Parts: sequence; structure tokens; C-alpha cells
Amino acid sequence: MLVERGLASAALDPDGGAPHYRAASPVLALGPLLEARRGALYQVEHLVTELSERHRAAHIRASGAPVEVLSGAAAIRRRLLIMGRQAQHEVCSLLPMREAPVALSVEDGIEEVERDSMARGVLLRSVVERGWFDRPHTAASVAELVAQGQSVTVADRVPIKLTVVDRGIALLPLDPERDETEPVALVVHRSGLLTALQALFDQCYDRARPLRAVPEPPPGEHTARDGLDALDRQLLALLHVGLTDAAIARQLGMGHRTVQRRLSALMARADAATRFQLGSHAARAGWLD
Repeated sequence: MLVERGLASAALDPDGGAPHYRAASPVLALGPLLEARRGALYQVEHLVTELSERHRAAHIRASGAPVEVLSGAAAIRRRLLIMGRQAQHEVCSLLPMREAPVALSVEDGIEEVERDSMARGVLLRSVVERGWFDRPHTAASVAELVAQGQSVTVADRVPIKLTVVDRGIALLPLDPERDETEPVALVVHRSGLLTALQALFDQCYDRARPLRAVPEPPPGEHTARDGLDALDRQLLALLHVGLTDAAIARQLGMGHRTVQRRLSALMARADAATRFQLGSHAARAGWLD
């Protein structure tokens, strides 16, 4: 029995006597078994968690309560992931700058939720607070969304973190300013409150500036219409949404002084005395299209 399970080895006696048995190393013998059991336990735990969330959602719908409360980062994270994976048409997000711990970071949300949603053809609409572009990893993740055709707008300030899925369910923090380590969130189902939250998102989205994706032709290639190369167009698009020179440099992988030199050249070409005048000229001349 022990030999069959890999817990011991048997050496036959050349003289026909009884075989000699040697115990196998516990690590080598039991390691694969433990890994298999651990994997099975994880799958069961994941299934129990998913069933628990479905039971909670069904109970809320049956009770008719428009709002449920989630406590703890783990519970909030699970619900966000489930909402994203169940999205069929649209996911709307408000992303303010917050130093407090969050259940799901912007980068993790893009990696774990948005990629799956985009693969299923779900439209993503986001309003991102400008300060996020001072963080290179977040800026790169947002740029990837835009490059894949998703709609991202940039605002000076975003009032609250909010996710609305298919205009049928929303999740937001109970108190955005609380400094406690265990966050508390509200899940809002179809109701007047949900309608108000969707209206808040739509208002923020309409007032923010769209972040445009600019194709990247080979270096030095110019358009016949205005002579701007792709790098100038990218720079103007980022300037248009209000990014600082430093943030633009990080976004484009350029030096700070290189950005300033190119902006100065564009200002001279547009006969603009200020960055604001350059932005206005770029919009009128179609440089942002």
C-alpha cells in the first residue's frame, strides 16, 4: 500500500528473500498530494463565496430593499469582480484620487475586471481625476484602455468613487473620508437612488474632457493636411485634458525638457502666447481630431 502511494520504495532481495523497504522523503511523497488538496479546497472556497454572494443578492431582491451594506475590503472586492463579470452592456466608473486604502485599485480593476468586460464587448465609460496621471502605472493602464477604444474622460475633481453596471446596480463607499482600515460600501439596486447616481455619473462624464487615442505612424511621418507628427498630436491631446508637463513626459516616455521644447515650437507655430491659446487653436484647427 505504501509503495503504491509513493510513500516508500521496495528493493528486491537478489537471493529471493524478503524485499527491503525504505520510507520516502515526506516532502517528495506528500508534497504533490498536499498541492492537489490545497487546489481542490481553493476551488470549493471560491464556489462557496460565489454561492454566498448569489444568495445575498437573491435575498435582497426578494426583500425589495434598494440598498445593502458590505463590510470589509474582501467582501467589496468580491462584489466588484462579480458585478464586472456579470456586466452585459456598460460599466460606468468615477475614479477620484484617494490616499485611503481601497478594496480594488485602478490597476487591479483594469487587469481583473475591465479586460474581461472588453473581451465580451462591454462598453467602459470612465471619469478619471487628473491626479492619477502623476502615477506612471495608472497612467499606462488608462492609456491602454483608450488605445483599445474605451471611453475615458479626465476631470479636475471627481466627487466620489462609483461603479454602475448596466444602469441596474451601483457600488460606492459609505463614507469616502473615513480613515478606518475596514471599508464599508453600499450596493444600490434599482431605485430612485440608483437613478440619481447614474445622473451624477452622466453629469461628470459630460463635463470632463475626453482622452483621445492617437495612432502612432513611423517616426517622422507627417500628415499631408497640417504637418503634425503623431508625437505632436499625442502631446496636444494630453495637454487638452489638462495634464502637466511632467505628467505628459511620463505618459509619452519623454524627457521633461523635450516636452517643453516641443510645446514651445507648437506655440510658435500657432502664434499662441499661452498654453490655453495653444489648446484653443489646436481645437479650431483640427489638431486634436
